[in-house]
Amino acid sequence: MRVLLISDVYFPRVNGVSTSIQTLRGELLKAGHQVTLVAPDYGQTDVELDIVRVPGRRVPFDPEDRLINPRVLRRHLEQLPGRFDVAHIHTPFAAHAAGKAYARAQGIPVVETYHTLFEEYFYHYIPFLPHTWLKALARRISRKQCNSIDTIVSPSGPMRQALRDYGVTTPIEIIPTGLPAPAFDPGDGQRFRAARGIPEGQPVLLFVGRVAFEKNIGFLLRVLGLVKQSVPDVLLLVAGEGPALRRLKRHARQWGVADRIRFMGYLDRHTELPDCYRAADLFVFSSKTETQGLVLLEAMAQGTPVVALAEMGTKDVLREGQGCRIAEDDPANFANLAVGLLMDVKARTDLADSALVYAREWSSQHMAERMVSLYERAGAPAMLALTPAPALS
Repeated sequence: MRVLLISDVYFPRVNGVSTSIQTLRGELLKAGHQVTLVAPDYGQTDVELDIVRVPGRRVPFDPEDRLINPRVLRRHLEQLPGRFDVAHIHTPFAAHAAGKAYARAQGIPVVETYHTLFEEYFYHYIPFLPHTWLKALARRISRKQCNSIDTIVSPSGPMRQALRDYGVTTPIEIIPTGLPAPAFDPGDGQRFRAARGIPEGQPVLLFVGRVAFEKNIGFLLRVLGLVKQSVPDVLLLVAGEGPALRRLKRHARQWGVADRIRFMGYLDRHTELPDCYRAADLFVFSSKTETQGLVLLEAMAQGTPVVALAEMGTKDVLREGQGCRIAEDDPANFANLAVGLLMDVKARTDLADSALVYAREWSSQHMAERMVSLYERAGAPAMLALTPAPALS
């Protein structure tokens, strides 16, 4: 099968959408399918076979991203050699408009994954407009876009329900991204601690993700202040970058936890990040807008217990006692759970053991097989490509 993936974001831009696309692409290629990805050009120097990069401009308020002109993207799509069996769109901006137009012109089915709950994002980046107005706008746009294509993929049940509440009538199938096999290769926590000057016995909490307003990291700073009262030498590591970094640093100083937190920036996913997960005693997460929360599973795959809120997509991932403790939306309750585990080695070890077992239920190979089945039901031919796709210039 020849699969066309189209997105307004991909590596080196680090976020959950990039990870999801990379994981799906890798599994499809391993299964023998031909995959072409069309994504923004970030000025990167590395060139990957069958990844077409489209130039774009920086996005106001979010310079990490790139804004592609739909007409420019459409021209790049029209220049692709051969015929695809299905077009799979991953973002609702230029990729949606150009990808849908291309698929209709080619007479092939079009599938779109709704990765992001945009009604909870817009007001962080357009603060001068009313929150309720922006939420209504996001819902209206999402409803119109989703009802214009053949099939929607939702990473979680709550995300699917949100789309139904918007008035989306297009068929929706729940297919999480899942974890690739390398996610279970054990990292070296001692090596990470030594390299970063963190004593072996120091209690470490970890957050991994984009440092963005919608991630609710300020909540974790409040939790840190409470944990510090019982565990004075506790350290919170924040691995990621983003537009909320400056505000969080200011809050850390104001709330008296600046000496208990380190902002690490982005870590290499294949080398440093597994070590970082392994170095932590607990992974902490308080986002209320996740469509699936892959980092929770990544932490569990490294045997790191999780304390988190169960909101939106994380409800589908988290199972109390299976690698995690589920906290209430209250800093005091969250902190009590974290302190209890930090001070009880056996309870933490038992939770770590169950985390490893539970994470293996989320295989990306199985999820990719379900995606191929969905492509076939959407109208793509049920066959494997036997020859490699033409090289792209």
